[in-house]
Amino acid sequence: MPNYTLTYFEARGFAEVSRQLFHLSDTSYVDNRIQRERWGEFKSLTPFEKVPILEIDGKVLPQSFAIARYLAREFGFDGRSNLESAWIDACADQFKDYLEYIRPFFRVAIGASQGDFEQLKNEFAEPNRDKFFGFLEKLAKDNGANGHFVGDSLTWFDLLIADHILTMENFVPGFLDGFPTVLETRNKIVNTPKLKQWIERRPVTRF
Repeated sequence: MPNYTLTYFEARGFAEVSRQLFHLSDTSYVDNRIQRERWGEFKSLTPFEKVPILEIDGKVLPQSFAIARYLAREFGFDGRSNLESAWIDACADQFKDYLEYIRPFFRVAIGASQGDFEQLKNEFAEPNRDKFFGFLEKLAKDNGANGHFVGDSLTWFDLLIADHILTMENFVPGFLDGFPTVLETRNKIVNTPKLKQWIERRPVTRF
């Protein structure tokens, strides 16, 4: 088995899905959490000057979604067919677009920028929430409200959405109350016994 080291900040953020995949698959790895004060000395050592990065027997893989996709395929959390895998990728890419659309709000929410929280919530977060999570609400219903967004097995996209919902609810309680099937799906995901075990023992962070 390869030796894995996952490097990211002391937060869930863009590394959390990969951490969960390691736990769900019973795969040992080094969870290298760096303090933000050390980022300046570490930045130039990464391929694209950003984290997370995953080292696989010393070879470096950058970009959070590339890492998650790689681990999901290695560990069996990427759907049961090539078509399911492609749909998972499509949904994840759409999620990335949504994150970019709400960025002005999110940066203020986490304290990375200055701005009017309520104004940015109304201007960026809510309209883009309605569009993206409207899509997910339909997707979950069309999938039979079976506890997954694509197919009938736990996938890395399920993990991605469940963790994002936690983050948004930390900053805006009730933010997703208008999407009951999405929330029902999230609840089924986080109550997967092995995932629930990880959530209960991991460090507590707002995002």
